[in-house]
Amino acid sequence: MNTPAFTTDTQNEAIVSATPALDLAGVTFHYGKKVALDSVSLCIKQGESVILLGPNGAGKTTLFSLICGLFAPDTGHIHINGKSRLNDARALAPLGIVFQSQTLDLDLTVFQNLSYFCSLHGISRSESKSRIEVALSRMDLLQRKDDKVRALNGGHRRRVEIIRATLHQPSILLLDEPTVGLDIPTRTELIEQIHRLPETQGCAILWATHLVDEIHDTDRVVILHESKLVKDGNARQLLKENGVDDFSALLQQVMNP
Repeated sequence: MNTPAFTTDTQNEAIVSATPALDLAGVTFHYGKKVALDSVSLCIKQGESVILLGPNGAGKTTLFSLICGLFAPDTGHIHINGKSRLNDARALAPLGIVFQSQTLDLDLTVFQNLSYFCSLHGISRSESKSRIEVALSRMDLLQRKDDKVRALNGGHRRRVEIIRATLHQPSILLLDEPTVGLDIPTRTELIEQIHRLPETQGCAILWATHLVDEIHDTDRVVILHESKLVKDGNARQLLKENGVDDFSALLQQVMNP
């Protein structure tokens, strides 16, 4: 009997789930003669929460810029959901991004900002309305949908940016220092909401930070230092393996071997 020339839905789902949300291999980048990233390799599974930890200047923002296409690596490859960022124009489609600098239009309402984003991704008006309302409800912002962004505090603006970055249902979400500048109660609430995103949105997360209190015990943590990826593992296990009690101590150990 001939083997069918197609796969079942279950087989297709298995193939998709086995495809990394993000795969970097041997990525190197220079600013002139200065090495910004040195042979960085990182593979993130579908639905995985990964904290990218490192001091300022370690290369975190450069890495994000390479992933989202602002720069091209000198060497190495970057695959997003199985597609080459360098060779396939569709590779950026399953990527969501929240930059460190806020990028919302302050004079549009929350709903207008989100609707405009949906239209850029070809999402129908009825579907975008449904997605926006569900996402706003999940982030406790539905009652603010008709407010201008200018009227929101910093924490609420961040939530809107996270919502916007997930409306097209990306396979991976990049978060570049998303809690910088927020007060402690707002940061605490936002940290918990971000940690729930793999479950509520079904996306993997690569979350760049230098704030160690944002790390949960179950997170995978990768540490970038002086352009190299020097540590990679489960948060609790990394502390145990390196004989320290917290990530402040581990960072000090990495920076002062």
